Amino acid sequence: MRSRWDASQTRSNAAASRAVSSRSRASTSRQRPRSVSICMKLSRPRAGANAVCPHRSGKLGGNPVGGGQCFGHPVSSTTLGGGLVRSTALVGVALALAACSGSGGPVVLGLAGPFGQPRGASMLKAAQLAVNQINAKGGLRGRPLELRVADDSGSEDVAVRIAAQLYADPAVVAVIGHLSSGTTLAAARVYGAGATPVVMISPSASSPDLSGISPYVFRVCPSDLQHGPHLARFALQVLGARRAGIIYVNNDYGRGVRRTFAAEFARLGGTVVEADPYVPTTPSLEPYLSHMRRGGVDVLLLAAERPGAELALREMRALGVAWPVLGGDALTGIEADGPLAEGVRLSSAYLPDRRDERNAAFVTDYARAYQGERPDHRGAGAYDAVFLLARAVDEAGAARRAIRAYLAGVGHGRAAFDGVTGTIAFDTSGDVPAKSVVIGVVRDGRLVAQAEQ
Repeated sequence: MRSRWDASQTRSNAAASRAVSSRSRASTSRQRPRSVSICMKLSRPRAGANAVCPHRSGKLGGNPVGGGQCFGHPVSSTTLGGGLVRSTALVGVALALAACSGSGGPVVLGLAGPFGQPRGASMLKAAQLAVNQINAKGGLRGRPLELRVADDSGSEDVAVRIAAQLYADPAVVAVIGHLSSGTTLAAARVYGAGATPVVMISPSASSPDLSGISPYVFRVCPSDLQHGPHLARFALQVLGARRAGIIYVNNDYGRGVRRTFAAEFARLGGTVVEADPYVPTTPSLEPYLSHMRRGGVDVLLLAAERPGAELALREMRALGVAWPVLGGDALTGIEADGPLAEGVRLSSAYLPDRRDERNAAFVTDYARAYQGERPDHRGAGAYDAVFLLARAVDEAGAARRAIRAYLAGVGHGRAAFDGVTGTIAFDTSGDVPAKSVVIGVVRDGRLVAQAEQ
């Protein structure tokens, strides 16, 4: 039997979404909304400094992306240095937050990601949309659902400090995050340690190294073990490529996509002519591209993040080379670059035009709430994670260990979860092995499904 918080009911949330969207444009000065969040910006604050919210206004009480209001205790004034948490400061934070969250108080979910960056926008907006829809229907067991939003800035060091604070907050029953593989790996051991571990569900971290890292770590997206090989098969079997060049960002994500692509491409009979690393501060990729041109590559894999891929595309244009370009899901959003990204193909666990009634309702609600915008895979994964955790709390209660036990049974011993990204069924490593990836292509500024022969 499906819970009332199964994401398959998202179509019935359309009216609630319209009401929430309308309310978010009204003044919030008269009352405190139920679904808004305390925001943490942990960028090595000065002693005694106030928290900085990652939203547009940059201050507590400002307007978050997608509506709502930030308020509460300036938790990031806590000094965190040398990788060690000052326990007395965290106890103070925990006591202050616990004062707001009695037995009848809100059910609090942590939400951690790079919300000051474009790639984090859809994750934040979609999670807030899900919370608003749940609260519009009465919350969880009569309690409102609330997000505790924390901006990790895409930094592994900041992610560890954020994880320590969310872990120490007794009001937080589970965490949705982090967005990228590096930050998720860094934070995972914090969430799963100690006497009161807390569940973390990542919407988009794809490193194979996350598999089985902790009983408290789950993700709703496929790993690079699916992305890299799928891209390799597409390159060889659909594009007819035989000689590949690879440029990869030298982090957990880039190395994972490079490694799995290269292994499958070689297994199928292709040749990786060269694979070259870069870091975010690399000023030019032109030497790599020029060398590949001399080596005769016929497809280029950008196992890169969006800024690095944009640099490569600009320099390809300047060199006059026009190889087919493939990339992983970290390139999502590059469609906004218009002609520069036209024809770029990327692998993703989710595309907005996915043919599914639940997804169609979600895309419609998202567009209505956020001025016609379309969600990406990070947003869709966060949306599913909120509804899945809501179902866990509704059926098993809000205790951290009870939530973990519930999630561990999803897909075996307990019904799988039907979300907007597809069916979620966890294995013993916290992965979703039945989920597949699809190829999207940039056409006229939109990322759409690529026909695969």
